[in-house]
Amino acid sequence: MQLPVVYQKAKEQVFMIWKTLQPLLTVHVGLASSAKAIIILEQCGKNKGYQEMDACGFHPEGGCCMLDGPEKIESTINMKTLWKNTSVEGIDIIFSRDAGRYICDYTYYASLYYGNGRAAFIHVPPLSKSVTADFIGKALQTIILEMLKQCGEERE
Repeated sequence: MQLPVVYQKAKEQVFMIWKTLQPLLTVHVGLASSAKAIIILEQCGKNKGYQEMDACGFHPEGGCCMLDGPEKIESTINMKTLWKNTSVEGIDIIFSRDAGRYICDYTYYASLYYGNGRAAFIHVPPLSKSVTADFIGKALQTIILEMLKQCGEERE
């Protein structure tokens, strides 16, 4: 599902994903336009600091995602372990604790909030001659399969 670059609409759609589909895990993928051939695994979402305007010229009241939410929420997926144990030929994978205070981080925080931490966020680079959609798709498949293994271990 493609989410709009609009804070409130993205948050509403994330809420509906959790309410209607009730997934084991939700994986969000966002574009890191400054990244060149790097996949970034994000560990946590932050609740405050959203001052940049969205595509409709708005930002959240008080720069906050959830008025009653904690400062940050960690994913139940251990991204550091994932980063250490996963490799994709032809692209670097890095670990991050800051998804950027725009729609990506906002969406991630909302999903972590509604899903009790059962969400993940992956930043991918823009498509290029060397980083094709097929290549990114295969890399994401490898990473998500590792995430699902962690979910399986968690349930045992």
